[in-house]
Amino acid sequence: MTIKDIARMSGVGVTTVSRVLNDHPDVSEETRRRVLAVVAEQGFQPNTNARHLKQQTSASIAIIVKGTMNMLFADLVERCQQLLQDAGQNAAVYYLDEDANEVVYAVQLCRERKPLGILFLGGDLEFFQAEFGHITVPCVLLTNSARELDFPNLSSLTTDDEEAAYRVVRYLADQGHRDIGLLGGNWSCTQISYRRVLGCQRAFDELSLPFDARRCEPCRYSFSDAYDTTKRLLGRCPELTALFCVSDVMALGAIRAIHDLGRRVPRDISVVGYDGIPLSRFSVPRLTTVRQDTQQLARQGVDLLLRNLQRPRPPVHGVVPFELIAGESVSPPRGATH
Repeated sequence: MTIKDIARMSGVGVTTVSRVLNDHPDVSEETRRRVLAVVAEQGFQPNTNARHLKQQTSASIAIIVKGTMNMLFADLVERCQQLLQDAGQNAAVYYLDEDANEVVYAVQLCRERKPLGILFLGGDLEFFQAEFGHITVPCVLLTNSARELDFPNLSSLTTDDEEAAYRVVRYLADQGHRDIGLLGGNWSCTQISYRRVLGCQRAFDELSLPFDARRCEPCRYSFSDAYDTTKRLLGRCPELTALFCVSDVMALGAIRAIHDLGRRVPRDISVVGYDGIPLSRFSVPRLTTVRQDTQQLARQGVDLLLRNLQRPRPPVHGVVPFELIAGESVSPPRGATH
């Protein structure tokens, strides 16, 4: 497998593949995603990158970030790096497309860099189930639960996504909303967003409201994709009075789309996000969101990893608290008596 093969399979030029592999900024998000998907699928590692990895000073800890547009992970990376630095550990950060196979990449990284441990920020449990057995160093998965996988060297910390999504739908219902749409994520049962879908379904069932698939639209974790998807969803379901987005990035893209459609948030349609990123406090209107505790996720995750570097211990699978923060992007639907 050569770079020419990757170019042919991706439908782009060799120069474009080279730019993607070397993380040049002058490549569109769609092209980058397509090329990285082929790279991950084929397990491709160019020799130039391999030589570069070998020439670098070996880093103690690898931080593998799933998704280049997830702003929650930007906060987590910063906190994890600082905690590791305080503990006298070096860290190298690797950003992958949200559709890439992070475990195949980690296996490859272990061969080339031989990290002492790995922090995964985000992950698809299907990839872990298939490939993680090749990894022997201590690892911690943040924002998804690996409890059911039962690997002795894989711990995990996450938010109770199902309960948080349930709370969001109940909150919207308490405000008088019954026509609620759902935006975002990959709905595979091994993905984080699937648990948020389950929480929504539970709330709808309790409220005796139909969980209508027409009102649900998967979406990538990006402003632009959320913008386009929101326009498509509202074009199909103009009756919606509220929209629950499974990330703040999606929520902010959705708010812009709603504005460009000539509607207002929250007067015409309410919007709720998920993550509690700093930007959500400064948007107009200020975003109603589920705040994940990145400080606890980072601190506990780094602590788990460092303890296992000293002496192998049984894996830990924890849940950190969340908080539903009422901002300015939700109000009762027009005409409601609430």
